[in-house]
Amino acid sequence: MTEPTALPGRPRGGVLSGPATARAHCVLAPNPSPMTLDGTNTWIVAEPDSDLAVVIDPGPLDEGHLQAVIDIAEQAGKRIALTLLTHGHPDHADGAARFAELTRSAVRALDPALRLGEEGLDAGDVITTGGLELRVVSTPGHTADSLSFHLPADRAVLTGDTILGRGTTVVAHPDGRLGDYLDSLRRLRSLTVDDGVATVLPGHGPVLNDAQGAVEFYLAHRAHRLAQVETAVEAGHRTPEEVVTSVYADVDRSLWPAAELSVRAQLDYLGEHGLIDC
Repeated sequence: MTEPTALPGRPRGGVLSGPATARAHCVLAPNPSPMTLDGTNTWIVAEPDSDLAVVIDPGPLDEGHLQAVIDIAEQAGKRIALTLLTHGHPDHADGAARFAELTRSAVRALDPALRLGEEGLDAGDVITTGGLELRVVSTPGHTADSLSFHLPADRAVLTGDTILGRGTTVVAHPDGRLGDYLDSLRRLRSLTVDDGVATVLPGHGPVLNDAQGAVEFYLAHRAHRLAQVETAVEAGHRTPEEVVTSVYADVDRSLWPAAELSVRAQLDYLGEHGLIDC
């Protein structure tokens, strides 16, 4: 049996909901599934001595969950002043408009279609609500609009679906692109090496206590999968469905449709780099 400390990123045990760092509190949404793991992690982020908070990814349109986020913030003496989105997938963003209505807060996102208010989000932006410092990091690949948020004071990064607390994420072809995703992982690795980021606060699954280990695992996993896909194509598996059957035979079949999206992204990547015949 594998010890928890040996798992990639050293996932934190115990209950997922609750304080994760001095400034970040997780509220787990009640939407568990093979794709969302235990559910979506909604993050309340604030300076300890501030009465203002930022919420990242309100999650699905679930009135009970949205109210629970508000209640937890208010119990800590904080008002939610801003909502941010890591990306537009429904399990992260469907509740955003209703949440903005309940909290009277703006919604900032990379995708203009998801914004409520005048301001969007771009790489390099710095959020300073209530004295908090959150740096916006461009991490496309899972989706074209994926962002992460660097929380320097806690040496942490909120990664949405770019890095999960358990397992690996999908490159959601055609919106997601593998080349972009690999660049994003390298960008996150730079945060761990150059900026001292030690903790991953993911969009699903437990907190990871070894950010660099998690990123290195993801990069190695992608390289391994790419090699497997290339070998499968050389063996005569030409369609994404055939490649999934060959390469993902050990993966739960309920996840095969998602795996097919990643395979399509991998095939595009291999073709673009001249490693297989398109």
